[in-house]
Amino acid sequence: MKKLGILSAAIVGLVMSAPVAFAEDITFSVVGPMTGQLATIGDQFKQGAQAAADAINAAGGVEGRQIKLDVQDDQCDPKQAVSVANRIVANGVKFIDGHACSGSSIPASAVYAEAGALMMSPASSNPELTDAAAKAGWPTIMRLYTRDDAQGAFIGPWIAKKYAGKNVVIMHDKSAYGQGVADAVKATMNQNGLKEILYEGINAGEKDYSALVTKLKELKADVVYFGGYHPEAGLILRQSAEQNLKFQLIMPDSIATPEFWQVAGPAGEGTMFVFPSDPRAKPEAKEAIEKIKAGGFVPEGFTLFSYAVIQAFAEGIKRAGSDDPAKVAEALKNGEPISTVVGPVTFDEKGDLKNVSYDINQWHDGKYAPIQP
Repeated sequence: MKKLGILSAAIVGLVMSAPVAFAEDITFSVVGPMTGQLATIGDQFKQGAQAAADAINAAGGVEGRQIKLDVQDDQCDPKQAVSVANRIVANGVKFIDGHACSGSSIPASAVYAEAGALMMSPASSNPELTDAAAKAGWPTIMRLYTRDDAQGAFIGPWIAKKYAGKNVVIMHDKSAYGQGVADAVKATMNQNGLKEILYEGINAGEKDYSALVTKLKELKADVVYFGGYHPEAGLILRQSAEQNLKFQLIMPDSIATPEFWQVAGPAGEGTMFVFPSDPRAKPEAKEAIEKIKAGGFVPEGFTLFSYAVIQAFAEGIKRAGSDDPAKVAEALKNGEPISTVVGPVTFDEKGDLKNVSYDINQWHDGKYAPIQP
């Protein structure tokens, strides 16, 4: 009887402890360039993820568990990204909102895949991220963002039609992101009958692009498509203005940040860029935007995509009835659309978004907005 009493007490103790174990916090890592030239993107990631975590926690959490965020800095450097990824998996974190730059996401993804962690990038657009994962049989590498080939298929034909007969230059910054999107635009532009007069890579991080500006001037460039980031784009425009050279600059999504105008100044007037159809205009984003703004941050660029990644993780865990990353990934790929601040999202078997759409945005007087193509 004494033994039975001890056993009963032990069972009661286990039963009573079970809810406590289940109620433990769940950690999501947020990884991006928190410092360095592209820190504005890292800040967007962090602000979006924190706002989502706060909203979900206030509503009861993820199956009763509160979300904790682990913010990590990869500076958009591939080696640092791998180091950060190893640290994250060593700490037992199973869900990663990141990385930003494709050059970081692609090598880091191998670390997460081997550990069975679920990585979902809110910004990396190089097709290789999910293509390589699918080829290797890695089910837990996903992105809640668009692909370069889809962006190229959208803007390349438009450039070919609008600037037929004009002198078009294609440039990139030699990064996985910059060159990847530039090549995608070049391919579809060429397929639609327009050939560039120059295709060239530049060295990111330089401060003097006067030689490049001189070359563009000699070529009488009418249009420049540049696959790269805002620091270099702003400098090239400013230094072009100093040489009285004006051309139409068209960019991918990387310049959806006020820092572009801070670098370019008035020389940035009229610059166009492609971005997924403005998530800030979605009715689903209204409440989130108001709360983020109330905290003193303007939710531009990738902010809402990072928010949506946290929402997707929470919904995936709920649907799977588990925090096993492989089961969560499967639940996200094989179910009804997921409600997020960027609208309902669905994923294909590779982990890419389905049914994406784009806007052409234009900078005017320090602000940008969609235009009619």
